[in-house]
Amino acid sequence: MKTNIAVLYVLAAYFVVLTVVYTVWAHIEWGHTEWVGSIAIALSGVLSVFIAFYLQVQNKNQGGVLPEDRLDAEIDDGDPELGYFSPWSWWPVFLAGGAALAMVGMAAGVWVALYALPLVLVGLVGWTYEYYRGYFGR
Repeated sequence: MKTNIAVLYVLAAYFVVLTVVYTVWAHIEWGHTEWVGSIAIALSGVLSVFIAFYLQVQNKNQGGVLPEDRLDAEIDDGDPELGYFSPWSWWPVFLAGGAALAMVGMAAGVWVALYALPLVLVGLVGWTYEYYRGYFGR
């Protein structure tokens, strides 16, 4: 994680330098500042600082060194249990179909997205509560 933090801070410094170069170059080329590009590059640097700061705080709060930061770590050291996933569940497919239809609706017409919204909600509720019904109810 320390390497990621260093890379993101270097990336932020690069974006700051690139913002200055881009702004000066645009001013020399066209006689005025091109605001969209300058602000977009500057905000990329700000985003890099945000992510680096977040990782720095998480690194301080985790109370130990990650396996990625140790030279003697094995591959299995960084392979934790990520959770329990149902291999037989059809709800993720249903939710993905509803979300895809909603995205197509935003591109083609808002009325299609309005028809897709109930499908997304039903898929989300079904996936969340699938272990509270049927054979798996407790």
